[in-house]
Amino acid sequence: MNITQIRNATLVVNYADTKFLIDPWFSPKDYMPGFDAAVNAEVRQPRVDLPCKIDEIVADIDAVIVTHVHPDHWDEFAQKALDKNIKMFVQSDIDKEFMISSGFKNVEVLSDSGTIYNDVELIKTGCQHGRREVVKPLCEQIGMPYDSMGIVFKSESEKTLYIAGDTIWCQEVETALNTYKPDIIVLNACAATVLNGERLIMNLDDIKNVLDLMPKSTIIASHMDTVSHLTLTRKDIKEFIAKNDIKNILVPEDGETMNF
Repeated sequence: MNITQIRNATLVVNYADTKFLIDPWFSPKDYMPGFDAAVNAEVRQPRVDLPCKIDEIVADIDAVIVTHVHPDHWDEFAQKALDKNIKMFVQSDIDKEFMISSGFKNVEVLSDSGTIYNDVELIKTGCQHGRREVVKPLCEQIGMPYDSMGIVFKSESEKTLYIAGDTIWCQEVETALNTYKPDIIVLNACAATVLNGERLIMNLDDIKNVLDLMPKSTIIASHMDTVSHLTLTRKDIKEFIAKNDIKNILVPEDGETMNF
């Protein structure tokens, strides 16, 4: 397998001869304002441009996985760039109807018991996009959906890959790690934070929890240096790695491909 970090949570995953596009956010730099309910609302986003042209990113894609439809994981530029007949996987019937209303014709809801596509088994896993009891009511107040999903990729020809999705460290993540024992783990880890101080995704402490539970796995820090409401940077994680002499955490730059 190889994984290309595009920007933010956008990845291209070549797995068992199938090319997946994850969470395409193709907006140009500074296209949208910061989130009003989050820190750094005055900062426009994305903070950086894409590392390559959109046409290059979507070339030869077999399937798209959208973990949730927040505007930093799916946008109008992705909607326009992708063939409306492409295979698309989403987390729920609500997101399926959203994609169908956007013109896509081949949309399927992933199952937590496993969905087979080509020679790949895709398994939906749970998330807490911030502590559920605190952040879900906040999302409902501003009319933004709360739920997200993670995905486990399994194949006889590949190592097991787990993309945790937009989540903090929680029981759902711990269960997924203990159940599937992934060799490669992608963590969205910029510690995006809302105004009441609640984090929406992982910080250094959460990364440490994953590392402690899965010391032999390779961890990839994604969702970095792009959204307005980040509070943890690539530089911070690299300093943590150096200080603790950690060998199995990767912090890819935008456009970088990792081979496994």
